[in-house]
Amino acid sequence: MRELFEEVIGHSPLDPQESARRSARAPQRRRFYKEAGIAAAADGGFSITLDGRPIRTPSGRTVTVPNDEIAQAMAREWQAQGETIDPLTMPLTRFANSVVEAVVGRADLVADDMAKYLQSDLLCYRAAHPQALVQREAEHWDPVLFWAADALGAHFILSQGVVHARQPETAVAAARAALPSDPWSVAALHVVTTLTGSALLALALAHGILDADQVWAAAHVDEDWNAEQWGTDEEAVRVREARLVDFRAAVQILKAVAGKGAGPKS
Repeated sequence: MRELFEEVIGHSPLDPQESARRSARAPQRRRFYKEAGIAAAADGGFSITLDGRPIRTPSGRTVTVPNDEIAQAMAREWQAQGETIDPLTMPLTRFANSVVEAVVGRADLVADDMAKYLQSDLLCYRAAHPQALVQREAEHWDPVLFWAADALGAHFILSQGVVHARQPETAVAAARAALPSDPWSVAALHVVTTLTGSALLALALAHGILDADQVWAAAHVDEDWNAEQWGTDEEAVRVREARLVDFRAAVQILKAVAGKGAGPKS
């Protein structure tokens, strides 16, 4: 089982796409269990069991998740496997194992790493032309920046093109202070940040300013604009679909921890 989990977890939730690439390269293993289930854990959380035995990380830590909603969803991933186990169909399992291995006890460090994205956040770099794209970026991105300024006291500087704009330390610190402290939420938001290129979009999602579909659309304004002008690229579409799987898993974790519903629609 140890080798299987080395394949399933990838690196960490900080790089979900590397995790997926490693899983894709790893040979698939035959299913070795009959039933996947959940069990109450001593720390008040829940463990996922395979034929009654709790799953563990490669370092031997029992995988404990904070509530039964996440545990049930992970158990369904394991139960849905066929004769062979495909880690690419198990994004919640990859995420949870990585959190247990790399984030629990290090949530502040993960939040600090996420805050680094605020220095070059996607929402702060605007197109100079054409005007239709400029307007579309503003429609998707300005509400988040206005909210950050008004609600968080985080005033960010905009720039055109790729010219770097040094952000005020006060803005970065104010946005950093709005991050949650629990490891599961921080890890989920870090995944959203890395997949969208925007810690501000992740914060807007966490605080209910945008829903998951709005965040995903806002993260792909430029990409969608180019597709409308020049057509889509099949490889780019496949990459985006794979990224969406990890995005959905992160949103599902975030909402489950907050006691809300399931992930995004599309």
